[in-house]
Amino acid sequence: MSVEGTWDLTIATPIGRIRPVIELSRRDGQLTGIAHGLDEDVPLQDIALDGDTLTWRQAVTKPMRLNLTFTVTIDGDTLAGTSRAGRLPSSNVTGQRRAHQG
Repeated sequence: MSVEGTWDLTIATPIGRIRPVIELSRRDGQLTGIAHGLDEDVPLQDIALDGDTLTWRQAVTKPMRLNLTFTVTIDGDTLAGTSRAGRLPSSNVTGQRRAHQG
């Protein structure tokens, strides 16, 4: 299953909805990615695709310093799952892949 592309996410957190954008691509056969949101761009780490389950980690500093772990299920051009920050409760994540431009 291909997960490459630009994804618009919505994360329902206790402090409100956050709408980052992630870009996934393959480089030398490995998935790589970057997240854009709240005036910062952060690399995705430990990206893994197992069947239709995609996982990754990322560190953010805005709105506060957090280390996040994502587990989502890909279904075509949509995804759904959770994000977790340490001991805090999980936040629901949904997403839509952007249509190819050009």
